[in-house]
Amino acid sequence: MATETVSPACTGSSLLQPISEIINLPLDQVNFVVCQLFALLTAFWFRLYLHPSKTSPFVRHVVATLLGFYFALFCFGWYALHFLVQSGLTYGIMILTGVEHMHKYCLVVALGYLSFCQITRVYVFDYGMYSADFTGPMMVITQKITSLTFEIHDGMCRKEEQLTPNQKILAIKRMPSLLEYFSYNCNFMGILAGPTCSYNDYIAFIEGTPCHRHRDQQTNGKANGRHKQTDPSPNIEVVRKLATCFFSLMVFLSVCKVFPVERNIDDDFIATTPFYAQVVYLYLSMLTTRPKYYFVWTLADAINNAAGFGFNGYTSDGSPRWDLISNLRIMDIEFATSFKMFLDNWNIQTAHWLKRVCYERCPYNPTAATFILSAMWHGAYPGYYLTFLTGIVVTLAARAMRHNVRPHFLGTPSHKLVYDVITWAGTQIAICYTVVPFVLLSVGPSMKFYRSWYFSVHIGCVLLAVALPVKPRHLRLKEQQKGLHLAPILSHLDSTSTDSNCNQKTKAT
Repeated sequence: MATETVSPACTGSSLLQPISEIINLPLDQVNFVVCQLFALLTAFWFRLYLHPSKTSPFVRHVVATLLGFYFALFCFGWYALHFLVQSGLTYGIMILTGVEHMHKYCLVVALGYLSFCQITRVYVFDYGMYSADFTGPMMVITQKITSLTFEIHDGMCRKEEQLTPNQKILAIKRMPSLLEYFSYNCNFMGILAGPTCSYNDYIAFIEGTPCHRHRDQQTNGKANGRHKQTDPSPNIEVVRKLATCFFSLMVFLSVCKVFPVERNIDDDFIATTPFYAQVVYLYLSMLTTRPKYYFVWTLADAINNAAGFGFNGYTSDGSPRWDLISNLRIMDIEFATSFKMFLDNWNIQTAHWLKRVCYERCPYNPTAATFILSAMWHGAYPGYYLTFLTGIVVTLAARAMRHNVRPHFLGTPSHKLVYDVITWAGTQIAICYTVVPFVLLSVGPSMKFYRSWYFSVHIGCVLLAVALPVKPRHLRLKEQQKGLHLAPILSHLDSTSTDSNCNQKTKAT
């Protein structure tokens, strides 16, 4: 019914409407998948026929940008103009305000414009509508805009000794041209589903310069003792990631409807199901929601790899790595033994963005500030805020447990195994408990779920965070810096003491 009443201008092209009706999927989802598959084929062509050795960066920028705009128009119709408006507004701010304060202004404007679009989409057009969600690409563009402006500020305004090692690598020494800016934000490889990447890495890919080598390889150009003159073929890696996409899609389509998340708040289910069975069902219902993200993010990664983007040096055995902009590590997610480990391997590029833009730069309460920024970036649904506010207390409790309990289990392999099994189960349940509002979206259903659990995880995490001491982050950083300063002194004193002892023994002899 909704598909028939929404005009093509709201859902993009209607060319694939017959296919949508045959397979009984919304037109927007069909447009998205077809565009991504077409982008995959285009990426191979882009790498082979517009290789940096054959084509100028100008041509590569123009082609990547025009194809990106075409895919956006095909999927979202006139809503794709928001991508141009958001990028254009912030580029104007970058030019007019200068490097000293532009990162702050661009963060406010980009995030504000994104929030405006998210609020109108949710509360003005259709609450709960996932079709024609043009704000998804805007979320990635917001990450790129803010990352770029902070990196320009680091490279053109701050002194080098004020930067962390990672900030020195990412710092940008010149203002990008308008074409470079739009190419970075709206290229066909990442316009629909990302992932976010650093500006320096993207420009290195377009120009064919091995910018990534200084991150993971020695500066002499060697990799594990062997010279690597050219980047390897990504074909095997692309095939592997496409196989992961296919498997994830099959799992999602076959299992997701068997364990609906909404059953966790069904009155009969709560009343008649033992609590241990509710815990198991919660885990299974949230487990089956993840494959759709595995499919979308792995396909986006494969598209970038097919274009030749994403090469990240070589492993210790000489195998090529294509994980420079990967967004997840599935096995590390499913077998995570800590809340932090799960977050570090889920939506990796967003985690990097939050760390670089907020966590590393916020002087007080960086954990809370980072979760709040993440909630604002995700959208206007109340469930997002419930999830990330819950995530704050869970993170603090998990950190306290790790600092105070983990050292007692590292004595023997058997103790470590017991600790890993227990923390795996605790982590998975904590993640599921935290993410339920993210899926349910609304306050009422989310609070109903938490009440059915008597807010037990909230209460337990607060008690752990209060009872178990953990030094504040700024004190830990001071101690680390102090240790780095004292290390040469202690080494010198140790060598002096050794020489003195040797002299005394020589005299005695």
